[in-house]
Parts: sequence; C-alpha cells; structure tokens
Amino acid sequence: MQNANHKTMELFLKKQGNLAPQRYKYSELKKMTKSFNDRLGKGGYGSVYKAKSRDGRLLAVKILNESKNNGEEFMNEVASISRTSHVNIVSLVGFCFDGPKRALVYEYMPNGSLDKFVYDTSLSGRLGWEKLFEIALGIARGLEYLHRGCSMRILHFDIKPHNILLDKDFQPKISDFGLAKLCPDRASVISMSGTRGTIGYIALEVFCRNFGEVSHKSDVYSYGMMVLEIVGERKNSDSGVGRSSELYFPHWIYKRLERNGDREGFDGIDDDDDECRLVKRKLTIVGLWCIQTDPKDRPSMSRVVEMLEGKLESLQIPPKPYLSSPPREVAIASFSESSSML
Repeated sequence: MQNANHKTMELFLKKQGNLAPQRYKYSELKKMTKSFNDRLGKGGYGSVYKAKSRDGRLLAVKILNESKNNGEEFMNEVASISRTSHVNIVSLVGFCFDGPKRALVYEYMPNGSLDKFVYDTSLSGRLGWEKLFEIALGIARGLEYLHRGCSMRILHFDIKPHNILLDKDFQPKISDFGLAKLCPDRASVISMSGTRGTIGYIALEVFCRNFGEVSHKSDVYSYGMMVLEIVGERKNSDSGVGRSSELYFPHWIYKRLERNGDREGFDGIDDDDDECRLVKRKLTIVGLWCIQTDPKDRPSMSRVVEMLEGKLESLQIPPKPYLSSPPREVAIASFSESSSML
C-alpha cells in the first residue's frame, strides 16, 4: 500500500511538470531548520518550523504527519498553490517528498497568523481599524483571484483567521490549501463527498446539501464569518450564549448593527473615532451578506470587493440570517461520520 501511494505521488509530481516548485531532500530541510529547532506552530497536519535558505532567505517549513491521508493534503497544496501568483496568496517555494517524509516550504511571514490579532484586543488595537479593514479587503481580493483569476478555479474550503498569514507590512496572504478543490472546467457548482473545513466556518450546504449546492459561495460564507469575528473581536463560538453559540453569533452581531437603525455609526463599541465606527459598520454589513443561509443570496467575492471599496451609504442591511453554522454537536457528529475526507 505504501509503495502504491509513493508511485501515485511520484506520478502526480511528474504531471505538474514546470509548475512544480523546487524539490528538497529531507536532509536539506534538517540543515535549513537547524534540526527543526524553531517551531512556529503546530496543528493536526503537523508542525511548521522557521528555516533559512543558502542565500539567507527566511522560510517556513511545514512538516506533514506521515499518516495524513496518503498524501492527499500534500498533493492538494502543491497542485493548488503552484497555479497561483497573487500578492494575497502565500508563495510555495518548494516541497519535500523523500521516502515517507513530506514537507512544504513557504515564504516566511514574520507577523504570523491573523487569529492572534482578532482574538487579542490589545493586538488588534495596536493594528487599528484602518489596517484591519485593509487586511479584510486583501483577503477578499485573494479569494476573488482564486475563484476567478486563476487558470483553474480553486475553492479553498478552510478560510479562517488561523489560515491567513501576515507579512512584515501586515499584508494578508491566504495559506493552507490542504482541503482545496480544483475545478478544471471552472464550474460554479462542484460534486463533493463528505464534509471539509473547520467547525464554525463551514457553510450549511457543505454539511447538508438540502441547503443548496456546494460552490465558491461556500468560501464566501467562511470569509463572512471571519469578517464578523474581526468586527466582534472574538471567536464565533465565544459570544457568551452557551455551548451552541455558533447558532447565535451572527444574531449577536446583527443586533449590534440594528441598534443604530439607519444611522451611519455602529453602537456598542468603545471607539471614539467616527471613522472606526464606519469601518466596523461596513465590515458588518458585508459579513452578514456573506453568511446568508441560501448560497444564492450571498455575493460573489468580486461583489464583496466592490462593496468594501464602495461607499457605505450604498450598502443595504441584509436580512437577518435565520441559521448559521450547525450546532457543535451536529458538526462533530458529521466530522466523525466522514473522518476520511480531510
């Protein structure tokens, strides 16, 4: 079985041709990371280490768990990112496929991931709302590129603050394409078995096809939930309304928006700066449009970019979403039933 998987991946890499980035030996990565001395992060996929190339360039090396679904995540990342070139998409410098060892080598992002700036108000306050707005807009442009600007449409399926990296200037870059789906015919709707994504950011149609068809609009939902987290400065599972709080987080956000009716400001925040209030209101309206229950009611990422770049007074407040992510106990059950899909 292991030998068959090895042949499958070698064939896959051969098919990538000139698109495939530089190939490293595991021994080279060990030298570049000083025997994996400086770990930047850890997740279900494995660990990420700081590295330095021969020419002195700083890199991030992602070592994948050897048991990670026969290399599916590895192939997804290489296939997806090799086809991209955008200021808001992380660059894949190279990879390692050396016996049982698999790794991905990325450009190094000195400011880490967005999640720490969203959930730590002292850090988000240091950035300021103008910069947070620029970050939200940059992510939207990156997703628009994945959906429309690539030679092949790419659906990410795991947009969340943890997967948004920030460079030295806090410019956002979408990362972690392990769950991505490539659409060769640029199809809007895709066929997909099982569920993929992170609880709290997964659109309802990805859990249950009765809510609609899985498409690029599923990424729009995840983006919208992330934007609302930026506005609320907290996780969508931490809105203080109990263990099934994913159901209520958008309602909590919506009520904050409703308090001012048609006025331009945004009640319930401590900012004295009117500009901050307007930025929060715009992000809130756009975020709520993105998480509409019916995928057909959500804007495309191109429209999202237009809304963010346009005037606040031109935006209509969307209908209150009557559902958001499935309750945690339902989500966990779904993941248990289809654990092989990731």
